[in-house]
Amino acid sequence: MLFDLTEEHKEILAAADRFARSELYPLSTRMDNEEWWPPDAMRKVGQAGFLGVTIPQELGGVGSDLFTSGLVLQAFARWNHAFALSWVAHENLCLYNLSRHANEAQKDRWVRGLASGELIGALALTEPGAGSDALGSMRTTARKDGEEYVLNGSKLYITNGPVADVLLVYAKSDLSRGTRGISAFVVEKDTPGFRVAQKLVKMGFRGSQTAELVFEECRIPAKNRVGEENLGVAIVMSGLDVERAMISPICLGVAERALSLSLEFAKTREQFGKPIASFQMIQAKLAEMYVRVETMRTFTYRVLQAANDLEAGQAGHGEIHALTAASVLYAAETMNKVVDEAVQIHGGAGYIWETEINRLFRATKLLEIGAGTSEVRKLIISKEILGS
Repeated sequence: MLFDLTEEHKEILAAADRFARSELYPLSTRMDNEEWWPPDAMRKVGQAGFLGVTIPQELGGVGSDLFTSGLVLQAFARWNHAFALSWVAHENLCLYNLSRHANEAQKDRWVRGLASGELIGALALTEPGAGSDALGSMRTTARKDGEEYVLNGSKLYITNGPVADVLLVYAKSDLSRGTRGISAFVVEKDTPGFRVAQKLVKMGFRGSQTAELVFEECRIPAKNRVGEENLGVAIVMSGLDVERAMISPICLGVAERALSLSLEFAKTREQFGKPIASFQMIQAKLAEMYVRVETMRTFTYRVLQAANDLEAGQAGHGEIHALTAASVLYAAETMNKVVDEAVQIHGGAGYIWETEINRLFRATKLLEIGAGTSEVRKLIISKEILGS
C-alpha cells in the first residue's frame, strides 16, 4: 500500500479518471473564463458514485474509505482542478466531518442529501484577519438564547460559499475560554441573518466558487450544533489533519496533467527542424518532472493511508500531525516546480491565458497557502519532531 495501488484501487482511479475526462474536463474552460459554476455537476458526480465515498451505504454513501476518496480527488484534479477543489470542500471538509461528528438526527437530515449531490456543502472557518491563527483570532460568536444559538461575525475565503446549501460553521460559544470555547454548527443557506457578502474573484481555481460570508443575528436551532458545546476544537483539528492529507492528491493530479501536457508538446513542437523532445535540455526537464511526480505519488499515498482511520482524539498532535503537514508541504512545493517547468517547456504558449498549462500555473500558488501556508506547515512539523 505504501508504494503501489491494489488492483481494486487502480480500477477506482481509472474509473474516476474516465468520468472526469468525459464529464468534467469539457467544463473547465468556461469555469475558468467566466468563474462559472456548473449547477448540475455535483448531482451528476453523485449519480456516478463519486460522492459520499466515505459515507456508510445506509446513509446513501459508497461505504469506502479516505484513501479511496483521495484517489477520486487525484483523478478529478487531472482534468478539472477547480471542480476538484469544490468537490473536496464538499466531500471532505463538510460531508466527512459531519458524518464523523453529527448525531443520528443530523446525519439523517443532511448527510443523505450531501452524499447524493442534491445538497452542496462547505466549511466556514477562516475569517478576515484570522488566517494562520484561525482559532485564536476567531471573532464569530454563537450566543445561546433558549433553544437557539445566535451567530454574529463573518467568514472569508470560503470555498463553495456562494453555492452551498449546508455550511459547517465554527464560532466561539464561550469567549472566556479562548480556543477551548469553540463550537461547530450547521447553517442552511436560507437561514435569516445569513448572507453571502461577496463572491471573490481569484487568479486560479476560478470555477471553484469562493465567498465572504456574514452572520448578523443569525438564529439557528440548538439542535444544529454538531458535537458538544465548546468542544469544537477537536472537530477542527481532526478536520485539518485530514484536509491536509486530502490537498496532496490535488497537487498530484495537477502535476500529472502538467507532465502529460509537456510530454505531448515536446513530441509535437518542432524547432530547428526536429521535435524539441530530442533536445537534451528538454529531456532533462521532463526527467526531473517525472521524478518529482513519482515521489509526490508515493508520499501522498503513504500519508493518505496513515490518515485513513484517524479518530478525533488522534488528530492535531503527534506523528499524524507532522505527516499531514509534511505531505501537503512537499506536494504543493513540488507541484509548483513541475508546473513551472511545464510552462518553460511550452514557451510563449505557456504564458497565454487561454492555454491549459497557463490555467494550471495560475492555480499552483493557492495550494501553498490554503489549509495552512507552507510556513505554518513547517512550524507544525518542527514542533512535532522537536517534541515541543
